[in-house]
Amino acid sequence: MLAGSSTSLTALFHGCGSHLKLLECVVDGTGEVVLEERRLQKTDISSYQQKRNRRTTAQQVANQFLAASGKQISRKTVARHLRGGGLYARRPVVCVPLTRQHRTARLQWCREHHNWTEQNWACVLFSDESRFSLSSDCRRQLIWRESGTAYRPENIQEKDRYPTCSIMVWAGIMINGRTRLHVVANGTMTGQRYIDEVLLPHVRLFRGAVGDKFVFMDEHATCHRTLAVQDCLDSEGIQRLVWSARSPDLNPLKMCGVLWGGKLLV
Repeated sequence: MLAGSSTSLTALFHGCGSHLKLLECVVDGTGEVVLEERRLQKTDISSYQQKRNRRTTAQQVANQFLAASGKQISRKTVARHLRGGGLYARRPVVCVPLTRQHRTARLQWCREHHNWTEQNWACVLFSDESRFSLSSDCRRQLIWRESGTAYRPENIQEKDRYPTCSIMVWAGIMINGRTRLHVVANGTMTGQRYIDEVLLPHVRLFRGAVGDKFVFMDEHATCHRTLAVQDCLDSEGIQRLVWSARSPDLNPLKMCGVLWGGKLLV
């Protein structure tokens, strides 16, 4: 850095409420690095929001800015400056909570299936049961984030519960085919119902069409893992794909559910 220049290197916020100020690291005219304090400006909004709660609304940022700088700005002004700094209001990605054991098992599963060919995967029937809310969308809260950062941890919202007013459906897909969409009456799936309504009328047909190489993928729901279900699979010669727990993102049908779930009841 040349002496005589005054270039901002970093910007940090300290204090809270009306005492919030901007602390900059600058190089003064003698080449020494010094800290300078100044009051917030509207151009600092983007950097300010990146360092605080991403779930803060534009109006809340405007209120905080007023308390910190004494200047009143509108919600639209905040949103415009945030967009100018590369931050956009988006719904957070929802994920299931994962423990270290879950992450280890998922990584091991991916490594074991890394070399599978398209022919291998063409024999797999992926299945999924999904519950869709009949009430209004609960994901109305937006967050401020940069483009291409949807899957960063700070931009993801954990969700581990089904809505109370809902409908459950089951379906399966393969590379070259799919099952019919099955609506689970009364919304409760048991082991016996899984056999009577899913395995025998749907999965068994695909086993017969594909042959001995057929592999069935289902998740670790309690009703899928009963002794009666396993006996049914064994008697029908249906091989089950070993599946890593809490891995909905590895199931292509789950991704389809994300896309068409909002249109299911239309």
